[in-house]
Amino acid sequence: MNVERFYKWLRRIEARDEVVEKCKQRFEKNSDTLFTFLRYDGIPWNNNNAEHAIKAFARLRDVIKGTCTAKAVEEYLILLSIRRTYGYQGIDFLDFLRSGEKSVDAFANNS
Repeated sequence: MNVERFYKWLRRIEARDEVVEKCKQRFEKNSDTLFTFLRYDGIPWNNNNAEHAIKAFARLRDVIKGTCTAKAVEEYLILLSIRRTYGYQGIDFLDFLRSGEKSVDAFANNS
């Protein structure tokens, strides 16, 4: 496997400066999880989904100016998660809410 070959190569490297040593340590520290996407189908190689979620939360934080309860943040994150999940399924979350439909499957079949 190319990952195993990469780590064998990495172990042989003699770091000559601090930046290289830090990178080497970081690769070694995260060796169990860094290449997970190679072992499983459907795992993205990047963290764009997480970054998009963080951006959405950051926009909320900017709007509310940091004045929010833990419960409100939790509820927002739940709604955000549902919205993203529906988006991946091609369902417009706002249209679903406006429809008054209680079943996502029924809404999707009627759309």
